[in-house]
Amino acid sequence: MTDTGEPDTGVLDIGEVARRSGVTVATLRYYEERGLISSTGRRGLRRQFAPGVLHRLALVSLGRAAGFSLAEIAGMFAPDGTPRLDRLTLTAKADELDATITRLTVLRDGLRHAAACPAPTHMECPTFRALLESALTSRT
Repeated sequence: MTDTGEPDTGVLDIGEVARRSGVTVATLRYYEERGLISSTGRRGLRRQFAPGVLHRLALVSLGRAAGFSLAEIAGMFAPDGTPRLDRLTLTAKADELDATITRLTVLRDGLRHAAACPAPTHMECPTFRALLESALTSRT
């Protein structure tokens, strides 16, 4: 029996998937439309999912956090739904993240320096001026 007193059929109701995954019901419907997940059927008007959907949603969440698009994430699944992760793509994304971390670290350090800089004005601070120059050149 489930917590609601219903018999345990091994499938999860869309509300249960939302609760356990932290993904809204609307997002689950959207992911199903995009082919990221698929329901096993319906019970009344409510979609039902196999328990494995939670692992798929975890992979979708991880992919989104890493900056992959939903289309890229969809390509990470074989037609049978098992994960099919391309190691070169993962390495390229990790390299992208390294570059972003480096840029953000420089920006953070520059802002911390500007906040504590003893120069009379920020424009008199060589470190702050270098930060401004870096921001200007990174846009071109």
